[in-house]
Amino acid sequence: MIVKTKKYQLETGTYIKLGLTNILKEQWWVVLIAIAIGCGYFWIASWWWISMAILAYVLYWLFWVIQFAGVTQMEQNKVIFEKMSYEIDSRQILMKLNAQQGMPIKWDLIKKVDLTKEAYILTMSKAQFIYLPFKIFNTENERKFMEAILRRKGFLPEQPTGKIATAEVKK
Repeated sequence: MIVKTKKYQLETGTYIKLGLTNILKEQWWVVLIAIAIGCGYFWIASWWWISMAILAYVLYWLFWVIQFAGVTQMEQNKVIFEKMSYEIDSRQILMKLNAQQGMPIKWDLIKKVDLTKEAYILTMSKAQFIYLPFKIFNTENERKFMEAILRRKGFLPEQPTGKIATAEVKK
């Protein structure tokens, strides 16, 4: 079975927000470096330590904001932000611009999958991911089949078996 989605266009703001969230999850430890620099205050009591630690941390995040915003402006990346549909099966994800143009992505390129309240986020690298909101699936069964594929590939945890919960009755 192949899951065919509706056409969807990834908004640049969504891309930047998801990219920065991914960086925050992967590189949370950078804040520890800033704290370590700030702890220089206890060695030599000067507010420069704290201000430089904050400045370094802000510049780090500014670097990543510029990187993700730059990707949205580059000509060779414009195709990522065009309206496209997806054909998903157990072999690959086919990103289709139209009936003649498409790009297959093998499942082994996907590093992790995040399941949010409104979408699947398939991450390939820090800056490359596929955002599949639930609204692009034609039926609920297609969305469940997509989830089944993700579970079989090991990206999502297995659902608990259908054990019936029983309650103890006190006499």
